[in-house]
Amino acid sequence: MQIVPGPRQVVREALMLTGLPRGLVALGRIWALPGTRVTHHRVEGDPAGDAPPPLTDLLGHDQPADAGHGPLLHRRFAVRVAEPRLGPRALLAVLAADMNQAMVPGVARFDPVTSTGRALAVGDELVVRMPGPWDGPVRVVDRTDGAERSSFRLATLAGHLEAGQIEFAATTCPDGLVFTVTTWARAGDLLADLMYNRLGVAREIQFQLWVHCCVAAAGLAGGSVPDGVEVTTRSLTWSDALVRQTLGTSSADV
Repeated sequence: MQIVPGPRQVVREALMLTGLPRGLVALGRIWALPGTRVTHHRVEGDPAGDAPPPLTDLLGHDQPADAGHGPLLHRRFAVRVAEPRLGPRALLAVLAADMNQAMVPGVARFDPVTSTGRALAVGDELVVRMPGPWDGPVRVVDRTDGAERSSFRLATLAGHLEAGQIEFAATTCPDGLVFTVTTWARAGDLLADLMYNRLGVAREIQFQLWVHCCVAAAGLAGGSVPDGVEVTTRSLTWSDALVRQTLGTSSADV
């Protein structure tokens, strides 16, 4: 039986193939963050605390961490924003309205699969476009809108460089707010495993991208970044225990 792709899939794949200019020279911008201190901690992860959030509403074209290759990297990029003009709810509303405000022009761009004219909501799909063969579709799987903490979380779809999830969040703290980008990801396929884990090219590009995103988000909030960006990378071997936690109650059917 021939499977006819749905409208979303057609639009998503068209966006992945279109010719947005993306010369590799644009990647030079991603390291141009004068005065920004980055502290990176590398530690060993564990299944109990580093598994991706469960995905119990999988669609036919999702690409969860279980479908990936190589180790799982649980990364947290955090920046403390002192004396911001915007609180967590307002900052996340700005980002949900247009993620590209926190991206490096020419290096990464979020294109909606369907133009709704509203902020991101659960079920929306986008294509993240990057230089080279890095374009990847994602779906919004969670959105919170609180005064103390606001966030939205994206899950990768088939064809993405990675298999996993990423969360953008802002939380109040005594002297301002903390903005975080948290990723739970494995390489999406064997070629991505080579570029991501063995050669480290894609991993380094994405590392710099999310560092820049943290600094840009602080700028959107209108505050200062006195401590720079703190990054923690927790690496762990994929295991059955992680499968059960990642797929939630659906793991019994896997």
